[in-house]
Amino acid sequence: MIARKLQNVIESHMHQSKAIILIGARQVGKSTLFKQVVDKGTESVLWLNCDEPEVKEMLHDINTSELRQLIGNNKIVVIDEAQQVSNIGMSLKRITDNFPEVQLLVTGSSSLELQNRLNEPLTGRKFEYYLYPISTSEILSTDGLLKVKQSLENRLIYGSYPDIINHADNAKELLMNISSSYLYKDLLTYEGIRKPVLLEKLLVALALQVCSEVSYNEIAQTIGTDAKTIEKYIDLLEKCFIVFRLQAFNRNMRTELKKSRKIYFYDNGIRNAILQNFAPLALRNDVGALWENFFISERIKSNHYNARYCRSYFWRTTQQQEIDYIEESNGQFTLFEMKWNPNKASAKIPKAFMENYDVAETVVITTDNYIDYL
Repeated sequence: MIARKLQNVIESHMHQSKAIILIGARQVGKSTLFKQVVDKGTESVLWLNCDEPEVKEMLHDINTSELRQLIGNNKIVVIDEAQQVSNIGMSLKRITDNFPEVQLLVTGSSSLELQNRLNEPLTGRKFEYYLYPISTSEILSTDGLLKVKQSLENRLIYGSYPDIINHADNAKELLMNISSSYLYKDLLTYEGIRKPVLLEKLLVALALQVCSEVSYNEIAQTIGTDAKTIEKYIDLLEKCFIVFRLQAFNRNMRTELKKSRKIYFYDNGIRNAILQNFAPLALRNDVGALWENFFISERIKSNHYNARYCRSYFWRTTQQQEIDYIEESNGQFTLFEMKWNPNKASAKIPKAFMENYDVAETVVITTDNYIDYL
């Protein structure tokens, strides 16, 4: 069992009269993490899975009297997949307001409607965290440096979902199951998604263009729809923690691209499963893209788990000068270039950026030094 970085954080916030909300894609280990937390104690636990129709119906607009009967003498209440319940925010508010001795633990596999249902009712009443697929630092802490290095190629190809890492021999079969409609369950039941086939085509297009600039108009023409639909579907994919966007950075220079964006996958394995390409690195022509997607997604995990608050971008000019990844914090910039080949670690950062902005650090990320930044 790989220890999750958030476990100590969650344990430190138990029984402070606030709900603890854990959000992330399906199968990243949210329920397992809460089980690890509650199993360490001796308190009685009520576990409610909102994927079950009876639970979903019961929690919709449940009143305080019914909640008292439901909770009974339990001191911890876990509500799993809370986004399935309409008006769930008010039910959670009633628990936190009327049962201060009860610790409420809530998971959501997407922020689709969950955020809207939670934010207003639970303002000032919750701690909220994101859980991602297994991170490099979590493997390092649990299994050591050798395991991190040994597992790198596998993670570039098959990703870092807990089931995949724990059952490497069945990685391909498990990953195809995870990346099937189960991963998109919340999306496919959302009223705005009327054409699942279109979603599948979009995912393939995004997987092929990972680390490249994405044009909504070009994708729309390719798969037979309009740019507004593409933007809406990508927004929903973001809210299900399948992909994330990097916007182009621009401030001072007229030559900077202003409206461009790149789209990355939170997990390399999901991207490769969409393309059904699990070939070893030696036989691939997309190793550079896999490496860039891997590092940036891992860096996002690391920043979140270590409470490093920053804005993330890429940078490109009309003269084709570019920087793969930029973090802005306190008015200063850290610039990252990703190179799979350590022999290219001397790649130069464009002078134009260095002369126009306050750069704190520049680094070329290779297999020799990436762990230092994760």
